[in-house]
Amino acid sequence: MKKIVLFLLAGTLATTLWAQDNPTPKSPTAKRDQQIARRKRIDSLIKQEEEGEIIFNKQSAFGIKLNSDGYGLSYEVAKFKSARVATVFQVEINEKKHKKEKRTSLLNGFNFNSVIFGKLNNFYQVKLGVGQQRIIGGKGNKNGVGVMAMYAGGFTLGLQKPYYVDVIDQAQQRYRKTYPTITDSGYIEQGASGFTVGWNQVQPKYGVHAKGALRFDYGRFNETVSAIEVGLNAEYYFRKVAQMAYNPEKNFFFNAYVSLLLGRRK
Repeated sequence: MKKIVLFLLAGTLATTLWAQDNPTPKSPTAKRDQQIARRKRIDSLIKQEEEGEIIFNKQSAFGIKLNSDGYGLSYEVAKFKSARVATVFQVEINEKKHKKEKRTSLLNGFNFNSVIFGKLNNFYQVKLGVGQQRIIGGKGNKNGVGVMAMYAGGFTLGLQKPYYVDVIDQAQQRYRKTYPTITDSGYIEQGASGFTVGWNQVQPKYGVHAKGALRFDYGRFNETVSAIEVGLNAEYYFRKVAQMAYNPEKNFFFNAYVSLLLGRRK
């Protein structure tokens, strides 16, 4: 059996090499038609490149995002369905701020600390989304600006982490407490306990989100993504989120944002 397999393999290899060395002759008409089709395809790609069309297959980009109620980072991968339409998959990590948050500096001896009076929880988000990017205005040339419409939606995981503050009582004993216990019990704030404190008490908040935006790609070449995205975002959580003491908890959030995107196309 082994000899038969080796014989068949050798025969197949020999046949393949012979076919490569002796290609089937083509008629002059078929050869000319093939050359014309190839020239048309090349001319089309050159024209699209000159007119600022995106003629790539994939796109990836990192983003730095400034929201009207916080800030965050993003990463996206896009697959082009056509020269003007791409399906986009995104992941975002954000921290959401309450509009009444105000950081206050505290002087404790020779140390400067800060605290946000009345803050109940930090609220972080991990957002997974899918959407579409549509070119609505080409660059005109490689040094122009491409205008794209962007819309997406998906799942959101919110992380509500207690905001702890280092405090002392009248006997100068140190504790870590949260609002409104601090103000109700007469503790004196020494400063926020820090990012690492409170993660063992995180409460998950599940929700959905949707956004619409315009993206302005000012990259010099189509191979690079250098864009500013401006848009609106809406989020709904199935359980209410508490951010500040003596303020109502919320299910629904709405914000505006601007994002700087940097990446490449292939």
